[in-house]
Amino acid sequence: MGIIRKILIGILIISIITFVALFGRLPALRRTPIGWLQRALCLHIPSALKSVDRRITGGTLAAKGKRLGHYLFFQKNPLVLILFLSVLTGSAALFLYQGAHRLPTSLLLPAPILLALPYIFTYLCATHTAHYLTAETKETHDYPYDHILFRPVQKCRTCSISKPARSKHCSLCGTCIAKLDHHCPWVNNCLGRGNYRWFLLLLVTLSFLEFYGAFLSWYLLRPHLKTPEEPAFFTFEHFRHLGDAAVRAVNIGGISIAGVGMLASSTAFLPLGLFAYHCYLIWAGMTTNESQKWADWRDDMADGVVFVSSRAAIRAHCKKQKEAQENGEGDSGAKADAGLGTALGLLANAEDDPYVEWPVDSDQIVVRTNDSKPPKGQEALWRRIWSLDEVENIYDLGGWDNFMDVLTGR
Repeated sequence: MGIIRKILIGILIISIITFVALFGRLPALRRTPIGWLQRALCLHIPSALKSVDRRITGGTLAAKGKRLGHYLFFQKNPLVLILFLSVLTGSAALFLYQGAHRLPTSLLLPAPILLALPYIFTYLCATHTAHYLTAETKETHDYPYDHILFRPVQKCRTCSISKPARSKHCSLCGTCIAKLDHHCPWVNNCLGRGNYRWFLLLLVTLSFLEFYGAFLSWYLLRPHLKTPEEPAFFTFEHFRHLGDAAVRAVNIGGISIAGVGMLASSTAFLPLGLFAYHCYLIWAGMTTNESQKWADWRDDMADGVVFVSSRAAIRAHCKKQKEAQENGEGDSGAKADAGLGTALGLLANAEDDPYVEWPVDSDQIVVRTNDSKPPKGQEALWRRIWSLDEVENIYDLGGWDNFMDVLTGR
């Protein structure tokens, strides 16, 4: 019973830590106990340990740990990928070595296919580099600028290239990524245009493999789970017999069958839950990166510092003020208006703001201000907004079209 308890506790701890690490930073969970646990795990506990180390060793361990932590968390490295593949391979090898000869052919036939698929999709995710943006490839514009999350004439301070819409610089990969969703340590690569679809298939096939592995474990241990038929189902005696049968089955199955089965059944919902979350993002026409940007806008709107206007109206106003300034007729207000128009990308040329054919069009432009007032001199052109319902996400084509956009690798 002691071994079973240790296995269950170990699996439970691993599952909780993995869930908190994966989901704790999501905007929807930021102000929940899961978000608090993630901050405690990644911020407060390391900070407390560093404080203790400063008192005992003068910070020696912290310095070494910082270098190791920088390599683990701030440099692209294959350690998590190796760990993931090692657990997957080791668990499969243990189970098949002890259980393959005891399974009927009909149940064993799907195993090679289900086992191979996660490796294939991991490889496709990890080796994909077509979404890396360089000075040569940056001209590939798949999406128009929405003038809310993404604006023209924005340059990457690290790569020094103009950033296409929906792109973002990844400090781990050291380059800008087209349609960045997030950097995934499990595949040691950024997920974006082209390989995001393989990531979704990796989550699905990994969940199927784990559920199937749990089912095979149950199939092998089922003969040892028999209980007497006399006690009624909802009685203490029945559950006591059931517990005794479970202990016998685990002792007979050992780590190879019972242990692997429990690990599979307890972790299968993690990739499935992550897949469900990404399905929601796709349905809403967002990436993980964009969902965080929208969450920031939502908080700013609640603070009353966000204003919306028409791009055509603001562009016409800024052009008029810029011409007045060039003719020597403008004042400081004209100079400020012209500068605002440039900063917002409204005066960008065709090279910086190319035309992109897109099914959804919007004339909206949204800004946030530090003083909770609309841009000075343009008060009549801007309207304060309080909710995301008042702005349009042009990247949301509708649920089905969003999924097709992802599955085609765009």
